Amino acid sequence: MSLIRALLAILFPPLAVIDKGCGSVLIVFLLTLCGWIPGTIAVLIILNRN
Repeated sequence: MSLIRALLAILFPPLAVIDKGCGSVLIVFLLTLCGWIPGTIAVLIILNRN
């Protein structure tokens, strides 16, 4: 995970997974609407998986 991706994951989680597909962006967006922490955790899991 690059430094820019890590910063995006913290500041605006849906932008960090924009290249992972529409499903990932939608899930992260919905989780971010529920709260910043769930969205950030989801992004970190998605980014560390690949």
